[in-house]
Amino acid sequence: MNKDFLLFHKPFISEEEVAEIADTVRSGWLSMGPKTIRFEQEFNKYIGAKRSVAVSSWTAAGHLTLEAFGIEKDDEVILPTMTFPATAEIVCYFGAKPVIVDVDEDTLNISLEEIEKSITPKTKAIIPVHYGGQPCDMDEILELAKNYNLRVLEDAAHSLPAYYKGKKIGTLSDVTCFSFYATKTLSTGEGGMICTNNEEIAERTAIMRLHGINRDAWKRYSESGSWYYEVVAPGYKYNFTDLQASLGLPQLKKVDIMWEWRKKIAARYTEAFKDFDLIKLHTIKGDRESSWHLYPVKLNLEMLTKNRAQLIDELKKQNIGIGVHFMPVHQHLYYQKTFNLDDKDFPVSSAAFPRLMSLPIYPGMTDESIEKVISVVTDVLNKFRK
Repeated sequence: MNKDFLLFHKPFISEEEVAEIADTVRSGWLSMGPKTIRFEQEFNKYIGAKRSVAVSSWTAAGHLTLEAFGIEKDDEVILPTMTFPATAEIVCYFGAKPVIVDVDEDTLNISLEEIEKSITPKTKAIIPVHYGGQPCDMDEILELAKNYNLRVLEDAAHSLPAYYKGKKIGTLSDVTCFSFYATKTLSTGEGGMICTNNEEIAERTAIMRLHGINRDAWKRYSESGSWYYEVVAPGYKYNFTDLQASLGLPQLKKVDIMWEWRKKIAARYTEAFKDFDLIKLHTIKGDRESSWHLYPVKLNLEMLTKNRAQLIDELKKQNIGIGVHFMPVHQHLYYQKTFNLDDKDFPVSSAAFPRLMSLPIYPGMTDESIEKVISVVTDVLNKFRK
């Protein structure tokens, strides 16, 4: 690997995580057990929800939540096109229809107008996605849900921690699902968390994450446990593991420190690029705080001689890693063909996608690295100015 190449993302791992993993390996308990339960409890305290249920991925969290909502074949679930396809995928698992809608131009969060236009008698739920870590317009979304008797599943894969009108994401809706994938603001390699104030949903998802076995079945191999267990529903193999919790527990202790680091990088980028005419910065609304999982910018292609792909190649040649978030769901072949979707019905996201690129932003970046990104991006774009 080129040692001069600045990665788009690098996990912030210390000796504390290494020691915790070693302790787990020596304990002999590798799958879901006491550390998983402790991680759930600590995460719950941090978020402020009544219950947290750890699972194997965000996708598992979302799937279990929709199952607990009672989503069935031919139901409809509204979600934005600017998201990773997993948000739509979990709806398809039930034979239900993901109703994919456009986003707001400034934030790339789901459009309130498009939500309301898309509600039908078949609509059962809304999945707002907090794009890049900035919360959606949750008061209005929750009001719509109340008026139409819909459930809300917040996709907070990017949003740990984030705040909406002073309230932490994870405490606002029926259910909030977080991701602990390798690139996320808290990483366990793979993993997810369901946070809810609804005890019935918590109980159902906790049972269904491990084959539908009655609660606390993991204890059957401990000293205080019993060999006896019952399957009460045909569940899934979606459980978290103590190996993952070994990463999660130390990561949770420093999640606010990591957030402060991300905010510092974001502030420096914003200061450097706010008057740069070749890119447009992402809008963060004044009544909310982003986790800054991503720092997306839009290229002003009308003023450039190269397209986004060519510019990213040029940046890579200068040892800067760049991300793209996301190809809209409606442009993916399966969703496009299955649900007869067309760019003209998604004018905002279709116009934004060819311009989008995400700059490196993660704890551990040095001041030198941050300045390198600013300098190289500025120089490369200026080089190809019309």
